[in-house]
Amino acid sequence: MNVAYNDKTDLLYIRLDDRKQDVINRRVSDDVVLDVGENDKIIGIEILDASRHVSLDKLLPVKYDVAKAS
Repeated sequence: MNVAYNDKTDLLYIRLDDRKQDVINRRVSDDVVLDVGENDKIIGIEILDASRHVSLDKLLPVKYDVAKAS
């Protein structure tokens, strides 16, 4: 997973799958676009005017744990 924020364009992009693949953009609202890949899986989420929708100071920097399969 990768989270990127561009403060010049106020765009937040959350990439859920790092594999290279073709995607189709599906706008679900005025400010949210989903990147949909193989098997209709959501690959990425693009949030326009992100500072209006997300508390960026709480989100960035992102910290998360990755669970390892046993």
